[in-house]
Amino acid sequence: MASNKTIYVCSQCGAKYLKWQGRCSQCGAWGSIQKKEIRISKRKKEFTAPAGEVVSLNKIKNKSSQRLETKIKEFDRVVGKGIALGSVILLGGEPGIGKSTLILQIAEKIASSQGKVLYISGEESAEQVADRLKRLKLKSKNIEFSGETEIETILSTIKKEQPKLVIIDSIQTIYFEDLPSEPGTTNQIKVCTNKLIELAKKEDIAIIIIGHITKSGKVAGPKTLEHLVDVVLYLEGDKYHNFRILRSTKNRFGPTNEVGVFDMQANGLVEVKNPSEIFLAERKEKIPGSVVTAVLEGSRVFLIEIQSLLSWTNFGYPQRRSSGINLNRLQVLLAVLTKHAGLKLSRRDVHLNVVGGLYIKEPASDLAVCLAVASAYFNKPVEREMVVIGEVGLTGEIRPVSQIEKRIREAEKFGFKFALVPKSEIQDNYKIKIIQVENLNKVIDEFVR
Repeated sequence: MASNKTIYVCSQCGAKYLKWQGRCSQCGAWGSIQKKEIRISKRKKEFTAPAGEVVSLNKIKNKSSQRLETKIKEFDRVVGKGIALGSVILLGGEPGIGKSTLILQIAEKIASSQGKVLYISGEESAEQVADRLKRLKLKSKNIEFSGETEIETILSTIKKEQPKLVIIDSIQTIYFEDLPSEPGTTNQIKVCTNKLIELAKKEDIAIIIIGHITKSGKVAGPKTLEHLVDVVLYLEGDKYHNFRILRSTKNRFGPTNEVGVFDMQANGLVEVKNPSEIFLAERKEKIPGSVVTAVLEGSRVFLIEIQSLLSWTNFGYPQRRSSGINLNRLQVLLAVLTKHAGLKLSRRDVHLNVVGGLYIKEPASDLAVCLAVASAYFNKPVEREMVVIGEVGLTGEIRPVSQIEKRIREAEKFGFKFALVPKSEIQDNYKIKIIQVENLNKVIDEFVR
């Protein structure tokens, strides 16, 4: 027995509802809910499909070991020693941050040494892409262009050309003709991405997909797009500053949370081989509110400067501003300073800045932030040749952090003479003097009060 049932489906994202409504609660589109009849069979069906093919895992050859090395070491490190054949990479970033510049540099490196690159763009013409290549002083040999935006046509083109690398700029412009929704909608992005992934696995072709960033800082389209692809990369940084951070948040063929550092110059993105030296290049001598800390990004340690500025508030409520560190975390640390170190911050505006544009997420910089604020509060500079590392608890205790010895080695390499670190078991074989501390109030009393 079979019966018909009426449901309502969103043409934008495919969400299903039992009743009609004016606005889709999943994607927020208005007037996209359409009536649809489905046939429901109450009779149990037997399995009639043929059995699928089963293979032994110990006989599988590891194709991910075959990689396209771009010779851009900062990029190759982030993706895992090069782009794996058959992988699909999602590259996101704000407009003007340098995504297209980086992509063209990667395309030129692969095209000049490993094979054909197919650049597919629904946003720019062939003349615009060629002009950018000339402006960046890159060779265009073995780089071919297609302005197609229909996914079936794109797949046929890729099969015909058989390139080593395909670049999709951007996924929001690609559409599948059989879907009623417009390009850039959730359904379109999901279907087109799945078709590209299927082709990449079948033909062993690497594909890089560029995704736009929304105002909220997320890749435009569904969050499921990140779950579909093999690698998710974000190009971060302030477009008004030179430094760019390429960050990996997902990688099926290499380490996650790895970062690469680039410097935006007239001829494109130039890799920074020694980021700590760049971040500390313009550091001034003996200025209150300036402290150096060692943060861990992926497998690398960066030495960065944290600056703090305090001023008397002109409003009834003190202002807190931060650049490069979570504002909520700063609020917590200021509360600890007020409670356990006796700093009267209720009538002081606090401004905090991480020099160089790096965004710090780990708590190992807590002690440096507190010391920078205290230094600005008492107008007394911290020892210039000291690096400060440690997490601060709510009771004012200083907690150990991971890979402390690796951080100390980086500070030692750059000639720092002192390392202020949490009390823990540390090998005593450093040239740098280790100062172990346990309490925030005692640290402030000894170094800045």
